[in-house]
Amino acid sequence: MPVPTRRRKASLLTVVCAAAAAVLATPATPAVAANPYERGPAPTNASIEASRGTFAVASVTVARSSVSTFGGGTIYYPTDTSAGTFGAIAISPGFTASQSSIAWLGPRLASQGFVVITIDTRSTLDQPDSRGTQLLGALDYLTGTSSVRTRIDAARLGVMGHSMGGGGSLAAARTRPALQAAVPLTPWHGTKSWSTVRVPTMIIGAENDTVAPVASHAEPFYTSLTAAPEKAYLEVNNATHSAPTEGGNVTVAKYALSWVKRFIDDDTRYDQFLCPAPSGTTIEEYRATCPHT
Repeated sequence: MPVPTRRRKASLLTVVCAAAAAVLATPATPAVAANPYERGPAPTNASIEASRGTFAVASVTVARSSVSTFGGGTIYYPTDTSAGTFGAIAISPGFTASQSSIAWLGPRLASQGFVVITIDTRSTLDQPDSRGTQLLGALDYLTGTSSVRTRIDAARLGVMGHSMGGGGSLAAARTRPALQAAVPLTPWHGTKSWSTVRVPTMIIGAENDTVAPVASHAEPFYTSLTAAPEKAYLEVNNATHSAPTEGGNVTVAKYALSWVKRFIDDDTRYDQFLCPAPSGTTIEEYRATCPHT
């Protein structure tokens, strides 16, 4: 006997309601980030210009006497371990300088989700290639024997440096192509061709640099990076050789951060600050291999 229309509709409604209730009662599956290396919230222009990110930071001193491959230093690291491991960056000062000149970058970058070591070199007179070797020694110490080694993803490493330390970061990138990023800051080096570097590299120069003039250092370095999978050249408007030191320059910090986030963390959320080429009153010139692949 056929079911009356009204009862058939009522039965159908009961089934639909039961199915909906079952869906609502099912525990939600946590969303998984498309990129497991993302650390921290979605960036904004304000967040990358800020002196601190969202991670609380602690530091530990590495005594000169405790290491042999570099001159000691300071490690800055996020205290939160719930996000997983972090990429790591080693930073070298320039000729005659100590780590104090580039120490401001340590907590600034660490608070954005990196383990950072600012190093002293074995001699303040060390040349760029030696500084490059020491940067790699510092990374090996971080990942191998340091007290924070379990917080680091040893496959996600980068280097930075100022002046001869910037030249050292180029030398380190040439030596170790497995690095994920290099950021030479107003770099100085007697070698002008870096055609064998295969590391994503952002070179930051300064318009009024008389120690390492961009015409004879930063610009030819950038042009020679023919094998680098990605590269960028940022020239800071009306800035001097010391722009990356002792308190630093917001433009230097925001784009260096964006570069290491993009290539050490593979975090494409930072592409918006690098591609298309940024411009503004603080940037004299910007060149790059946009869009990034």
